[in-house]
Amino acid sequence: MEENKRVTKDVMTLKEIIKDSKEWFFYVLSKWKIIVIAGFTGAILGLTYSVFKKPIYTATLSFALEDEKGGGGFGSALGLASSFGFDLGVNGGSIFTGSNLAELLKSRAMVEKTLLTDITYNNKKISLAELYIQDQDWREKWKDKPNLAKLQFLPKIKRTAFTRVQDSILGSIYDALSEESLSVLQRDKKISIININVSSENELFSKFFCEALVKEVSKFYVETKSKKAKENMRILVRQTDSIRRELNSAITGVALANDNTFNLNPALNVRRVPSARRQVDVQANTAILTELIKQSELAKVSLRKETPLIQIIDRPILPLKKDRFGKAKGIVIGGFLAGLLMLLGLVLKRILDINYK
Repeated sequence: MEENKRVTKDVMTLKEIIKDSKEWFFYVLSKWKIIVIAGFTGAILGLTYSVFKKPIYTATLSFALEDEKGGGGFGSALGLASSFGFDLGVNGGSIFTGSNLAELLKSRAMVEKTLLTDITYNNKKISLAELYIQDQDWREKWKDKPNLAKLQFLPKIKRTAFTRVQDSILGSIYDALSEESLSVLQRDKKISIININVSSENELFSKFFCEALVKEVSKFYVETKSKKAKENMRILVRQTDSIRRELNSAITGVALANDNTFNLNPALNVRRVPSARRQVDVQANTAILTELIKQSELAKVSLRKETPLIQIIDRPILPLKKDRFGKAKGIVIGGFLAGLLMLLGLVLKRILDINYK
């Protein structure tokens, strides 16, 4: 008996669901004019947006890294082990590989240095930061702000001379670029090829910024990687020059001592001591200089190995790739979103009316 009641209750519930569904369907159908009007309005707004929306230009640059320091038999052995799926956990010691280099490209220091790079735009030398401010119409927004109205980012100005306001503006530009415009991709960790994409509404800004960023990062990367080798080279050159001066002085001293003992009585050997001492200095300095020259040549080879090669593969070429918000896309998306929002609004209104009754 209880099972029959339960079945009857389930059947009644299903009937109620079907009944409610029909009521909702006819309710929505009765509001079709409002929904269509909302969709039409949204389509017009979408079309208007697509007409006034500026296209986005994307500059793409790819480059490869070649570091001779990581070569040799040990590097080949690691590569062979990696090909068989073994990760030995040994790094070549470079802090600028893979994801680290990608983070360096997106770092605030590198982006700000790039923004202060000077370019020729409309036959005028300006910085990339100034070009960005012009494109974003920030000058118009700053008319009523005296501390910003006369703010300028002149080319080749020293970063240390910036005011707090200038630092703040550069920080705002960096945030906007890093979040919306700048992307760095490395397709495979085993492949040292990195792609940089810069997107903006100004085609020339995208191109100039992309190329200037790689230039700044390359300079910093090469200087950092070869810093120790260059310092060692400077020390060896300084020591070599010092020993060479000492050797020349000793050779001159030998000549002077020989002149002073010319036709000297063989019995007076004490007078020959200065010449003998100078001769010892010549021999010692000659041996030291020979070793220093050898070490200097080895240091030159080491410096060449420490200096990485950054080879640009593809540069951004005008015209750049253009991404435009199409009219058809604006009509479809605008109409669909407006119609959907109107439908949700009507459904919510009916639910509230039912609950209040």
